[in-house]
Amino acid sequence: MEFIIFLVIVVVIFVLSGIKIINQYERGVILTLGKFTGIREPGLRVVVPIFQRLIRVDIRSTPIDVPKQEVITKDNVTVGVDAVVYFRVIDAPKAVLETTNYIYATSQFAQAALRDVAGNADMDELLSKREQISQQIKEIVDAQTDQWGIDVENVKVQNIELPQDMKRAMAKQAEAERERRAVIITAEGEKAAAQAVADAAAMLAKVPGGINIRTLQTLEKISTEPSQKTLFVLPADLIENVKSVLGGQK
Repeated sequence: MEFIIFLVIVVVIFVLSGIKIINQYERGVILTLGKFTGIREPGLRVVVPIFQRLIRVDIRSTPIDVPKQEVITKDNVTVGVDAVVYFRVIDAPKAVLETTNYIYATSQFAQAALRDVAGNADMDELLSKREQISQQIKEIVDAQTDQWGIDVENVKVQNIELPQDMKRAMAKQAEAERERRAVIITAEGEKAAAQAVADAAAMLAKVPGGINIRTLQTLEKISTEPSQKTLFVLPADLIENVKSVLGGQK
């Protein structure tokens, strides 16, 4: 009797150990006696213990960081570049059977592609064409990982670390550029102001008595402030008459 109870318990444990739950974001790869025999979809699934093995594969979009790589650019500048890769498993059997660790393999290949692409670009291209650099890395990694059943969705170059002397040189260049623009803006302002004064003077000269009115307005402003100076004001018409008389005597 005890043997029967023991046998029942063993059978129950054996059966329960073959019941597997596969989540919605997973796919189950079945190996029977070491040979691939199928895929299990999400839900409650039964495998034969000892004879069958279930390997779960996450099919969600997965980000992996590409560590900073020391790269010598095409113009011989040493920079540190890192990135992030977003990929998704689209063929679970390939991801299990074609590589020992598809996440590690994708990360390593992304590092190599990052070094190759960054090494074939100038420093200015790395800084100004980051999106194009990222796209080139994506195409290279995606072409390689297709055989592993992986789709590379996106690659983003994150940080580009420049040498300290290069940073200082770029800061000085930026400061010089700001000063140049400030000088140009100031000169353009002075030119515009001078042109406005010239236009106003020409306009007043065309209006009879315009200069006199402007002179009176200026005197009015001066007279409101205490001053040690004494002003002698002569009518503009009188000055013109004196000039004409002197000119006639010559």
